Amino acid sequence: MAWVTASAPLVAAVRTAKQYLTYVSAGPFPYAVAEALCLPDAYVTTLRTDLLRERDLLAVPNSVCYDDSEAGRTRVRFTCCKKGDVLAEAVSRFGRLV
Repeated sequence: MAWVTASAPLVAAVRTAKQYLTYVSAGPFPYAVAEALCLPDAYVTTLRTDLLRERDLLAVPNSVCYDDSEAGRTRVRFTCCKKGDVLAEAVSRFGRLV
């Protein structure tokens, strides 16, 4: 949510652009969902298992893989949607930082 304070014509222009972005940005999703519904259940099960394993690999306690600015920890962001060897290297490097 955002707020805009301006003249009426400018607010109208912002509202139009915002509405366009809200409804159009998700345009490809129905096609992706339709394709995904055609995939076998085993594909989704394997994808879920892989993503959970990769997420858990990066969820190392006391690592720098999370934000804790109050405790003065370094902020490091790394997505879990990477190949296994890339994740293993990231965990190794994170370990050297701690």
